[in-house]
Amino acid sequence: QVQLVESGGNLVQPGGSLRLSCAAFGRIFSTYTMGWYCQAPVKQLELVANINTGCSTEYADTWKGRFTISSDIAKNTGYLRMNSLKPEDTAVYYCNAVQRPYTWGQGTQVTVSS
Repeated sequence: QVQLVESGGNLVQPGGSLRLSCAAFGRIFSTYTMGWYCQAPVKQLELVANINTGCSTEYADTWKGRFTISSDIAKNTGYLRMNSLKPEDTAVYYCNAVQRPYTWGQGTQVTVSS
């Protein structure tokens, strides 16, 4: 059973940066396209970015140019570098396989506020 554990969320001021981590207990980063998702209050889950096993990346327009997705296959860990954060980025962030999601982790809360 694959377990996903997200971490790195915090309270940050607008314009600040964070790096989120996703530890996967299971070799899914070498097998599946992995994505970072966010869910803001009263909004649906959104796909922020994804990275495939060949390290090709895609970003939703909202976050393109500000966020960077990466992975360390040897460590079964994914990352989301978040720069130029805005209050509207406030959400719980999750990682999961895109095509066949596993049980969702607890996520990590990112709050952007002055």
